[in-house]
Amino acid sequence: MDWLQNILELDKEFFLYLNSFHNDFWDTIMLMITRKETWIPFYVVILYFIINNYRLKALSIMVFLALSILLSDQISGFLKESIQRFRPVYDPVIGPLVHNVLRKGSEYGFVSSHAANGFAIFIFTSRIFKNPNYRYLILFWAVLFAYSRIYSGVHYPLDIIGGAVLGWGIGELCFRLLMFFENRYLISRPPEIAKTQLNNSQSQTILLVFAVLMFTVFSVSGILHHYGYL
Repeated sequence: MDWLQNILELDKEFFLYLNSFHNDFWDTIMLMITRKETWIPFYVVILYFIINNYRLKALSIMVFLALSILLSDQISGFLKESIQRFRPVYDPVIGPLVHNVLRKGSEYGFVSSHAANGFAIFIFTSRIFKNPNYRYLILFWAVLFAYSRIYSGVHYPLDIIGGAVLGWGIGELCFRLLMFFENRYLISRPPEIAKTQLNNSQSQTILLVFAVLMFTVFSVSGILHHYGYL
């Protein structure tokens, strides 16, 4: 198993390289980005367009979206406890070298639940909306959301990649289950999910909400540092 050990060592080295780029200002930025609460307005506008565009089928879509998040979260947690790979901050060798932002989390980190949840949302919603602009935006969000865990010192790159693969697969599976459910029980009810998509005006609204959130994160961080609160 020397090849596996070599991969894990390279993963640690790459983590330490990425984790080394930090300062007090970016600590605050990443702390807000990694918090799920920061993105509540972003989630709300996505749910709004699911309800607006799919009407009677919106509840079914939201149930399968919730299922994809639940599965990615629970399976990633199960893998953490089964594989038991220490998070960087708990690693007895490199732990003292890790830049950690606020919380360390539980002991084990493979795979990242943030990455799994983010990529499940990315795949499922982009398959629902079928809009290229939205797809690029939600992919950027998922990558940023996942990367914040490396910056925070609680996940290795392979934790993130493993979580992303897991979330990708679960998001795709839940979308296919939704299509099966629609074809079996809801086919007579409009609109047909496969033929309905987010229009460009709606995707621009989601982009605007994302941009406002990012502007707010940077502004709040700048104000806190300017007045010496952090």
